Amino acid sequence: MIKYYKTINNRIAQIENYEEGCWIHCVAPEEDEVNYLISEFNIEPDFLRAALDEEESSHLDYEDGTALIIIDSPVVERTGKNLTYYTVPVSIMLTKKNVITVSLRENAVIEEFAEGLMRNVRTEFKTQFVLRIMLRMASKYLQYLNQINRISDHIETELKRSMKNQELIQLLEIEKSLVYFSSSLKSTKITLEKIMRGRYIKLYEDDQDLLEDVIIEFKQAIEMSDICLNILSSTMDASASIISNNLNIVMKILASITLIMSIPTIVSGFYGMNDMPLPLTQFPWFPWVISFVLMAIAAIVLRKKDML
Repeated sequence: MIKYYKTINNRIAQIENYEEGCWIHCVAPEEDEVNYLISEFNIEPDFLRAALDEEESSHLDYEDGTALIIIDSPVVERTGKNLTYYTVPVSIMLTKKNVITVSLRENAVIEEFAEGLMRNVRTEFKTQFVLRIMLRMASKYLQYLNQINRISDHIETELKRSMKNQELIQLLEIEKSLVYFSSSLKSTKITLEKIMRGRYIKLYEDDQDLLEDVIIEFKQAIEMSDICLNILSSTMDASASIISNNLNIVMKILASITLIMSIPTIVSGFYGMNDMPLPLTQFPWFPWVISFVLMAIAAIVLRKKDML
C-alpha cells in the first residue's frame, strides 16, 4: 500500500496524489506497486529488494542520485502476558525530489509521523525529515529499554520470593531482546557515522547539528542496552548459583533425614536376626527405646553441624 503525505500548516497530513516534496510511505508493497516505484521514481531494483528483506542489516548505499538508508526500528508485541521486543528494518530512500520509506509491516515510529503527531516537521526538507525519523527511533529505543529495565526489576523481585521456571524463561526472553537491540543499535551507529561524513547525503549546518543529536541519542541507547545486558547476565548467573545452592541444601537435609530414619531399621535388624543372646532381650520395647535415643542423638549432632 502506497500513501502520500505532505506538511500542511506545520502538520503532516495525507494527500490523495503525488506531489513534489511529499513523503511517500509504502508498507508491504505488491509487485505492481514495486514496479511503479521503480519506473516512476527511478529507484534501483536492488534497493527495493534490500528494503523488502526482513533480515537486512542497517547500512547506507548510494546509486544514481538516490541514497538508501536502512535502519533497524524497535518493535514491541504482546504474546500472552509477556511483552516481546525485537527490531525490524525500515528503508528510507532520498531521491532528488522526495523521501520514500518502505517497510514490510506497520511501524510505530513511522505511524506517529503519518498521523501528524510530530510537530514542526517538513517533508520538503528531505534530509532534516529523515533525521527527525531517526531521532524518534532513538527515543523509542530508550523508551523500550526503560520498560525492559522495569520488567527485569519486577522479575528479580519475584525470583527472590520463589525460584520458578516462568521467571527464568522471562529473563531469557529479555536477554534475547537486549541482544537484538544492542546489535541493531551498534550497526545503526556505524550508518549514522557514514552519513556524518557527508559523502552521499548533503548536510547543511542545521542538519549536522540534528545529526549530532541523533548520534548522541543512539550512543546513549547503546550504553543503556549494554548496562541492562550486563546486569541481566549477572542476575542470571546469580539465579543459577542460588538454584544450585538451594538444591544442595535440600539434598543435605534429605540425606540427614534418611540417616536418622535408617537407625530403627538397623537396631531392629540387629536384634531380630542375631542368634546370640543380647542384653535386655526379655523386654520387647527395648529396641524401640534404643532407636529413639540414637535418633535423638543423631539429630542433635546433625543440627550442630548445620545439616538439618
